[in-house]
Amino acid sequence: MCAWSAKSRKEEPEQIRKTHRERQDMDIQSVRNIGISAHIDSGKTTLTERILFYTQKIHAIHDVRGKDGVGATMDHMELERERGITITSASTYVEWKGHHVNIIDTPGHVDFTIEVERALRVLDGAVLVLCAVAGVQSQSITVDRQMKRYKVPRIAFVNKCDRSGANPARVSQSLRDKLGLNSVLLQLPIGLEADFEGVIDLIRMKAVYFRGDAGEEIVYEEIPAEMLGEAEAARAEMIDTVSLFSDELLEAALEDRATPELINDAVRRGVLSLELTPVLIGSAYKNKGVQPLMDAVNEFLPCPTDVPIEAVDLDNENAPITLESDPEKQTVAYVFKLDEGRYGQLTFLRVYQGTLSKGDNMIQTRTGKKIKIGRLVRIHADKMEDIVNAEAGDIVGLFGIDCHTGDTFVSPGPRLAMTSMYVPEPVISLSVNPVDSKAQANMGKALNRFTKEDPTFRVAQDPESGETIISGMGELHLDVYVERMKREYNAEVETGAPQVAYREAISQRADFDYIHKKQTGGSGQYAKVVGYVEPLDEGEYEFVNNIHGGSIPTDFIPACDKGFRSTMAKGGLIGFPVVGIRVVLEDGNSHAVDSSDMAFQIASRAALKSVYQKARPRILEPIMKVSVEGPGEFQGVIYKSLMQRRGMIAGSTEDAGFTRVDAEVPLAEMFGYSTDLRSATQGKAEFTMEFSRYAPVPREVSEELMKKYSDRKKGEN
Repeated sequence: MCAWSAKSRKEEPEQIRKTHRERQDMDIQSVRNIGISAHIDSGKTTLTERILFYTQKIHAIHDVRGKDGVGATMDHMELERERGITITSASTYVEWKGHHVNIIDTPGHVDFTIEVERALRVLDGAVLVLCAVAGVQSQSITVDRQMKRYKVPRIAFVNKCDRSGANPARVSQSLRDKLGLNSVLLQLPIGLEADFEGVIDLIRMKAVYFRGDAGEEIVYEEIPAEMLGEAEAARAEMIDTVSLFSDELLEAALEDRATPELINDAVRRGVLSLELTPVLIGSAYKNKGVQPLMDAVNEFLPCPTDVPIEAVDLDNENAPITLESDPEKQTVAYVFKLDEGRYGQLTFLRVYQGTLSKGDNMIQTRTGKKIKIGRLVRIHADKMEDIVNAEAGDIVGLFGIDCHTGDTFVSPGPRLAMTSMYVPEPVISLSVNPVDSKAQANMGKALNRFTKEDPTFRVAQDPESGETIISGMGELHLDVYVERMKREYNAEVETGAPQVAYREAISQRADFDYIHKKQTGGSGQYAKVVGYVEPLDEGEYEFVNNIHGGSIPTDFIPACDKGFRSTMAKGGLIGFPVVGIRVVLEDGNSHAVDSSDMAFQIASRAALKSVYQKARPRILEPIMKVSVEGPGEFQGVIYKSLMQRRGMIAGSTEDAGFTRVDAEVPLAEMFGYSTDLRSATQGKAEFTMEFSRYAPVPREVSEELMKKYSDRKKGEN
């Protein structure tokens, strides 16, 4: 659980007023809202730790898996420190050379992709971190898609240049080849692998070294003579690329008078137009290249006014409204994340327009409820600092508000709402069962909280088995939530694969002629039903009354229908519901005294059971529509992985080096597929799955299911 810590306003009012004054005095042009995203283990959190150190937000560096056991500042959850991974996106803010920079560090695991999704939804720019050895990896591709979805300008940082096999030039080229980005190197490495010493700034044509125990001392020197020719060629290539975004730079370059100011202006234009991706290099772990990256954030990434903001007017048929980053206009704020801490629910907000102040009355547009802004804070990982207000462009937190991810708050005026983020559908499920009544109560609280926090985490109850089913983006995703239930809520649960929702259906016509007769003294029970059952092409059940001449009184017909329908709830093969059946009632008989609704219900149930086997029943299983996407090199592997799971390939497409394979696969075969697919494709493929239809199971599967059902019934007896 997050250990939120903060001193009260009463204890440090001067610091709060000072922070408020600093933010008010700062021009919105100097605000940067950025995310740091990448494939797992590319060094995002290590990079963020160095940024915090160089901006004096922290005074000592701790590594993700450091020997001191402290862990990185942004990995504040106990589970994150134990596993050495980022699970939730963490927010912080820093000051760098007159700029206020809000930073969100996001996870690299595809299981936690919603954390990247929600961060990019509210950010103006991003840093795409890449490993100098591995280059563009699977989650790099996913993150790139997400950045393109929200039209987020980005700069690339090639990290780990100190590692064996590092090649920043190859990584820059792979950005072009694999992601289709117009990448341009702004730096060259001075040495590589163990000899990595610093970088050459191609804009200023200077060698940059990072001295001191933690690389805090930046030294500019002349470019080493042996690298001067390479640097001049690289600079010419860089100017040739970026001059496309500035006629002034193009003219200056032709006259050999391109200045750093002209180059910076052209790069910024290219970045803001989403048509250029500048590439910087370094090694965060070795404390090299981080400060120039922060300079690039200030110089090239957009401020809030550079990014178009659109909302919809709920009172005007969702007509689009363009917002402005103006602190004087109607306040519009968007909830992108929730977290539970010591002081209750913490709501993460991005203020898009207007000013949000403590004590303000706001309207929650989803519910129409009025809310009052209580405690307003600026967030630094698991710590916070009270503030008086937040202006357009700010990312802040507030307490005491009951809301959901994706909600919009507005001040009195037009009922505006921000467009929601993209939420991928869950791909894997587990059943969770509490071990006792105390665990059951605690599990309910945990699941309620988790579903509010995470839109990709779903909870449902299987109406047939009664099991609680949790669904998510992968086995690691669900494993983390199960572990959090135990740690944060003391809810001990047992997990298991959910029961597949099989069905039974008949395959041919069968006639019935059944008499129910019971005499126990006094009035007895008597009912006779005659007719047939047959397969129904569409729908689950159809009752046809073909009684003529009143052989069964009209009053008893509904009872017959009810009896047949109730029998369908549990089939005779494996105990699952019967579907696709038409029952035609043609004749029958009744007794003036002994016939009743109950007698005809019993007769109808018995009649259907008596002919069920004659109608050649079969077991149906849910068939899922599965789409797998990944690099074209793994097309054969993807085909094999689907066919091994009784999949029927429906088709495939290839585009820009990627392949998409569409197939129909039985749901029973899809458990564990997420892990197997990632293992078979080096984590580079992903899949989506949705229900398609029911289809008969193969004979060997049917026999196995019936045997299990029979054994279970024997065990119950």
